Amino acid sequence: MARTRSIFAFALIAGLAGPGDALADGLSGSYLAARSAALSGDHREAAAYFDRALEYDPGNPVLISSAIFAHAALGEWDLAQEIANDLPDTAPGRELVTLVEFVTRIAAGDLDAALAQIDAGDGPGPLVDAAARAWLTFGQGDMTGAERLFNEMGQEPGLDELAALHLALARAAVGDFEGADEILSGATGIDITNTERVVRARAEVLVQLDRRGEALDLLDGYTQAVPDPGLLALQAEIGAGGEEPYDFVTTPQEGVAEVFFTVAQLLAGDRDTTLPLLMAQAARGVDPGHSDAVLLVAEFLAETEQYELAAETLATLPEDNPNFIEAQMARAEALERMGNVDGAIEVLAELVAERGDLASLQAAYADVLRRNEQFEEAIDAYSAVLDLVDATLPRYWFIYYARAISYHQTDNWPPAEADFRTALELNPEQPNVLNYLGYSLVEQRRNFDEALDMIQRAAAAQPESGFIIDSLGWVYYRLGRFNEAVAPMERAVELEPNDPILNDHLGDVYWMVGRYREAEFQWHRALSFGPEPEDAERIRSKLDIGLYQVLEAEGGVGALEEE
Repeated sequence: MARTRSIFAFALIAGLAGPGDALADGLSGSYLAARSAALSGDHREAAAYFDRALEYDPGNPVLISSAIFAHAALGEWDLAQEIANDLPDTAPGRELVTLVEFVTRIAAGDLDAALAQIDAGDGPGPLVDAAARAWLTFGQGDMTGAERLFNEMGQEPGLDELAALHLALARAAVGDFEGADEILSGATGIDITNTERVVRARAEVLVQLDRRGEALDLLDGYTQAVPDPGLLALQAEIGAGGEEPYDFVTTPQEGVAEVFFTVAQLLAGDRDTTLPLLMAQAARGVDPGHSDAVLLVAEFLAETEQYELAAETLATLPEDNPNFIEAQMARAEALERMGNVDGAIEVLAELVAERGDLASLQAAYADVLRRNEQFEEAIDAYSAVLDLVDATLPRYWFIYYARAISYHQTDNWPPAEADFRTALELNPEQPNVLNYLGYSLVEQRRNFDEALDMIQRAAAAQPESGFIIDSLGWVYYRLGRFNEAVAPMERAVELEPNDPILNDHLGDVYWMVGRYREAEFQWHRALSFGPEPEDAERIRSKLDIGLYQVLEAEGGVGALEEE
């Protein structure tokens, strides 16, 4: 673990170290731009600038190491290897070079050299070395030796599940499906976590054992909770009764790629995604057909706001790939995040036209429409989702909630309220639903007792949500309980200090308890945060003539009683 993490440690040092005082202006500019890009996680820009800097100073080991890292992070392993050839053996950063050499050797089919590299202590790191050594031994035709190595690996603390999983995959690769299922089912005493990859592998194994019904039950149990399009497609294929050969992991290269992928998943919770990204890119480098690695790479890129690169990565999966739909859904999300809303909607609309039977796809389409204020179209898409599923199941509360918001935004309150209440029937203590419905009732000046109860429950569930705490203060205000409104409204502004509506609300509460200067201060703050034009006009009126006069002009002074 420490050795593997040293790759990242080196990369960080290389990105911060200076290249010396003898740099010309052109080199300095390229280096500084490269370093800035590297620190912000923009690997493509970093690679371009480090390459340009190397044109000025081709033998600089810091620049060479940094360029190697940037290209590896992009999955450009051949370019990384070409640059690595110029790094002196005594230069720092050899850990990264060993990773590059290992990936390129396996990708080229030179398994003996890759195994010798591990045996010499120059492998990619402990988390990868042990399982990769077993797979490379498998590649030499020595299944007995591979199994021994997997079992030895399983004796290491914390590695028993990883070792068991890969032993199962190796057994399946040689046709020992009984042995593979024994491990994957947990019968050996080691529980294998049911990730999407594990479920797919075991389903394929069960089909080879003529246990098609069990495979379908396994897939159904997983997709009921996680409607993965690829697994749904596999479920349909198995259900159709076709002859599906086992092709999950069948070669040592695919096995090593799976090792890199598994390690990338294990590291995915790290705050910094650099090392997990390298591991996922290594999986792609060893096995370009590893579509789940493509999805994981894109996920890491999106986490660092490299949305354009994430979208380009996802676009590499062809239409006949089982993960194509999931990739296109993620691509649409990346396009939306980078501001290309029309492109995101177009991608999902085309998919819906072809596969409108997929509820998860319809839901993604509805969400992007709602987020971009195309509410009528969103209502249709959410309705399509509810037509495709058992809408009485608790997990579909969000579909009702989102459709309710869309109805509300089109000024169609009756169906909106019906959907909010259905969402609460499915998930009675869901704080966002409680808050939205409660606040809406307050704004409509009705059912204040029910609204207060809803918002109090929401606030108890999410005491750090400024918007929910604002709702609590606002319902007290509407009830004329101004003194009780002060504390929650102040807390709301503390939690969301730059929100114009919350600052405006706090100003109103201050006014009603006689704190006029503080009220005017809050209204000025609200204006500084750019409220909607109609809200801004009302705030200016309060500053000009006071809240009482504004309320009187609107037809009510003081407490707004329930109508």
